Amino acid sequence: MSTQTWSTPLGRMSLPEHEVHVWRARLDVPARDIPALQWVLSAEEVARAQRFYFERDRSRWIVARSLLRTILGHYTQTDPRLICFDLNRYGKPALASPIQHTALQFNVSHSADLALYAFAWRRPLGVDVEYMRPDIEYDQIARYSFSPVEQRTLAGLSLEEKHEAFYRCWTRKEAYIKARGMGLSLSLALFDVSLLPDEPAALLCSREDPYEAQRWSMRQLDPGPGYAGALVVEGTDWHLQCYDI
Repeated sequence: MSTQTWSTPLGRMSLPEHEVHVWRARLDVPARDIPALQWVLSAEEVARAQRFYFERDRSRWIVARSLLRTILGHYTQTDPRLICFDLNRYGKPALASPIQHTALQFNVSHSADLALYAFAWRRPLGVDVEYMRPDIEYDQIARYSFSPVEQRTLAGLSLEEKHEAFYRCWTRKEAYIKARGMGLSLSLALFDVSLLPDEPAALLCSREDPYEAQRWSMRQLDPGPGYAGALVVEGTDWHLQCYDI
């Protein structure tokens, strides 16, 4: 079960070595506020935003990206407009030089009107949030996205239980592959996560490397009504703090 409390920070914040910060943000801001957010984006990001067909999707992307830059600028004490990103071979972003704080690890996820941002020093991490749509073919999607063990567990649940169990499994698997930074090159069938309501969030086993289950910590996140979330962080010696923007 999740026990986090979302609080509003007071004053200037720091990120201690053994803390992981997760920020929650609404993306449905008034249209009049978009220009004030867009100014921190690079020319390439502005051009990317303009390629969205629907205004709502364009606005959400601008808000999500500008907030990422703003929070990164806060933690690194850098003008957010000067932040540059590198991508690994699988497309996971990281801070690029000349920023002096490239040891800052981060990950972002957004779905519908909500975004989650996760930050830590020198700890790979992944975060995922999903809007829990009611019109999901649970078993059919699970055949392609879940491991055989997870599929059997899901199939044994009642229809009422499947809805949240499906999204618990989905977000935990997504958060793990994002923490690994390998995208879908890491087969979703190679590892099992917990999904039953009375189980804590956990990477149960990895058929790729048995040590993986000991290497990573997993937490359920409760972003708000209608959403599911998960966080995966390397190591166990860390404390979670959750904040609202």
